Amino acid sequence: MPAVKAVPLQRTVLPDILEVPALERRRLQCYIALMCGDIAMLLGVFVCAGWLYTGTPGIGAGLILAQLLMPAFLTIALYNGAYSRRALEDAVYGGVRAVLALVISSAVVMFIAFYTKTSQEFSRVSFTASALGAVFLLPWCRAQLRLVVIWRCGHKVLNELVIHDGGPDINLPGVRHIDAARYALIPELADPVALDRIGSVLRNVDRVIISCQPERRQAWALILKGANIEGEVIDDAIVALGARGARQAGGRGLLLVSLGPLGLRARAVKRLFDLAVAGSALLCLFPLLAVTALLIKLEDRGPVFFVQRRMGRGNTFFSMYKFRSMRVARLDHDGAQSAARDDERVTRVGRFIRRTSIDELPQLFNVLFGDMSIVGPRPHAIGSQAGDKLFWEVDKRYWLRHALKPGLTGLAQIRGFRGATEHESDLASRLNADLEYLNGWSPLRDFAIMVATARVLVHDRAY
Repeated sequence: MPAVKAVPLQRTVLPDILEVPALERRRLQCYIALMCGDIAMLLGVFVCAGWLYTGTPGIGAGLILAQLLMPAFLTIALYNGAYSRRALEDAVYGGVRAVLALVISSAVVMFIAFYTKTSQEFSRVSFTASALGAVFLLPWCRAQLRLVVIWRCGHKVLNELVIHDGGPDINLPGVRHIDAARYALIPELADPVALDRIGSVLRNVDRVIISCQPERRQAWALILKGANIEGEVIDDAIVALGARGARQAGGRGLLLVSLGPLGLRARAVKRLFDLAVAGSALLCLFPLLAVTALLIKLEDRGPVFFVQRRMGRGNTFFSMYKFRSMRVARLDHDGAQSAARDDERVTRVGRFIRRTSIDELPQLFNVLFGDMSIVGPRPHAIGSQAGDKLFWEVDKRYWLRHALKPGLTGLAQIRGFRGATEHESDLASRLNADLEYLNGWSPLRDFAIMVATARVLVHDRAY
């Protein structure tokens, strides 16, 4: 038999600062408290509603209704996050999930009662009043039970730990930080004593983050897997690439670095909004469009429209339409020179339609064609510069704004970031607003931006 090397075994004694109470059992107690609180509240509401509606006989009827509702409510609540870590940490989230479970379970009970023809056996008024009362009392009850959670677990329901082992600094509020060197935490896979010391530190920890050098990540990863703990290792490549997730395929690790800002449903809603607004606007503004076209033609007999190549969704080119506001011989198709105040290239009609934003109205046709949207980042000419740099030379994030269709108006425009880009800061303000819009799209926000645009149609930065 092979010789077995003797390893001196001695239980690790940790400093008091490393000892933390186990929260797993306490979290379980809090889950039970939330569940009991919900059950007691629902029983109380149904009993009170029954008693107020029909007197003493209504108490028994209320108990029966509550018993019918309870199984469906608890089942849905368990699956929709009403009894989850986040529900313990955030009373508002827990209350919303509990109310959602109540609404769905009430609909299920009513549906079953209707199809089994048993709805006449209980009071619809009592059931409706009880359900409505519970909708308001559930969040209130959850807010009171938050005190129980704080009493048992503190303000954070997870024991989180950051171990610094020579890697980059990380600042996470409310999380314990320890220095691996100070407490002799060495990820040495060939040393059981070293592993025991690390295991003792991690004994009651729920989540640990390791900040170490790249060559030590694999050792720490193996140790965390063996510790049966939620563990993370810092890798700044995630930040550099803007990764949104990770997976394994074909024996390789893949980082998800891009994800469209809008799903299919959101894109469909946005497209319907665009078609409705653009179609209605063209019908209503047709007389204005016709008069503007006539005035442009009469001034110098040149073409009515100015067509310029712009960058659109997915970093692809499209032809954008505008009413021509410059003299034919001085047109700038690449947009290399921004218009300036008293620009001699601009015609008399052009000066008026630029100041009133009428020159942008033909882009409604771009919206109908699907190249543009009513609201989105404004499309820029290829040769546009901020100071003496091309837009994409100022900030590498510039190309991110093309994840959505360009718009007639946008968040940057209603904030006053428009006109000539004489300095790099002029572009930075617009870009930050565009990226903010990309990360927070909603139909209501599109509508609000469209309405707010009416205030900035005439502006002093339009030359």
